[in-house]
Amino acid sequence: MLEGKHALVTGGGTGIGLAIARALAGAGAAVTITGRRAEVLNAAGDLLHPQAMDVSDEDSVREGFAKAVAARGPVQVLIANAGLAEQANMPDISLETWRRTMDVNLDGAFLTIREALPPMLASGWGRVIAISSIAGVKGMKRCAPYVAAKHGMVGLIRALSADYAGQPLTFNALCPGYVETEVAERNIERVMAREGLTRGEATRFVHSANPHGRLIPPHSIAQAALWLCGPGSENISGQAIQIAGGEF
Repeated sequence: MLEGKHALVTGGGTGIGLAIARALAGAGAAVTITGRRAEVLNAAGDLLHPQAMDVSDEDSVREGFAKAVAARGPVQVLIANAGLAEQANMPDISLETWRRTMDVNLDGAFLTIREALPPMLASGWGRVIAISSIAGVKGMKRCAPYVAAKHGMVGLIRALSADYAGQPLTFNALCPGYVETEVAERNIERVMAREGLTRGEATRFVHSANPHGRLIPPHSIAQAALWLCGPGSENISGQAIQIAGGEF
């Protein structure tokens, strides 16, 4: 259904981004995946086109988009997925940590969406999907910068949906709960160290963060992204769609 379309996925070398990139490629799109680590991107698979790009660097974003567009045409599907999260109590959060979190999560979404919009408008069709988090619609302990940045992504999507209502573009955010990725594994190890739990106990503790008691597989996020790019999606815009096992 995406034959002839060019999709660009930031943070596309691992986890959610890689799952979405593979789903889009499977639907016929030419898919550019971006990230800072070329070796990770190059290992992602033959159907995906790697492009080194740092979403927190304006010049890098412009150069990355220019190369991707020159190779595969206008970007018509943008998945703003690149992100990072660090945990700490508020008094222990440095300004450097705050700014780094905003740079990658929120500034990165802004810079990539801004770069993608002109070619989308020129081509007469576009889908922008920001990968926010359940932290983009509720509070979470010990990660204030991440929560603030992810809330900001949802606000950005809603503002753009209002700006471009009536245009052949849609803007939506996906808000996953705890997903089965390397991040979840690191959380399990942190809980083991902090609470003195066994791996089994720590795993159950992390899984319990989702109401249905298990991690979200990345392909669930990918299928939601694919749905937002497919037939009948033109009336879905400005939404923050939770994929979190019953969280609200």
